[in-house]
Amino acid sequence: MKSSLPILLVAFLVATIVLPTTRPTIAASPKATPEMLKQLEAEFMKAAADKGSQGYMSYYADDSVEVPNGGPLIQGKAEIAKGMSFLDDKNNRLLWTPVGADISASGDLGYTYGTYEFHAIDKDAKPTVQYGKYTSIWKKQKDGSWKVVLDMGNASPQPK
Repeated sequence: MKSSLPILLVAFLVATIVLPTTRPTIAASPKATPEMLKQLEAEFMKAAADKGSQGYMSYYADDSVEVPNGGPLIQGKAEIAKGMSFLDDKNNRLLWTPVGADISASGDLGYTYGTYEFHAIDKDAKPTVQYGKYTSIWKKQKDGSWKVVLDMGNASPQPK
C-alpha cells in the first residue's frame, strides 16, 4: 500500500500557493502633527471650563511634573491636582492659546507653547486678569492617548 503522504503534501503546497490568503489589515494610527497638539490644547481648555479641576487634570499623565511660576516643582498628577481646585470656582477662568507646537521625529513626544489669561474676582469683588506664557510637553501614552507630562508657566505683563 502506497503512502498518501506525498499526495497530501503536494495538495497542501498547491493550496497555499493558489488559494488567496486573508491577512488582517492593521490600520496605521494617524501620524501625530503639531496641529493635532493644538487641537488637544483646545479640548484641554474646554474640559477645564466644563469640568473644572477634574477636566483639567484628565489631560495630565500620572507621572507628570508641574513647574509653577515662582514655586517648587510639583511631581505627580495627584500632587498637582491638590493645587487646581481654583478651577472649580465658576468666577475663575483659565484661557490659553497655543502659539506654536512641534512633534518629535519618533512621533511620540511633542510640545506646545503660547499665552494664557487667568480671569478671577479679587477680594474686593473686582474682576482681575493675570497674563502669562506657558509650555506643555506632551507624550503619547501606551493606550495611544496624548497626555501632558511637563507643564510650566510664567507671568507676563498685560499685552499691548
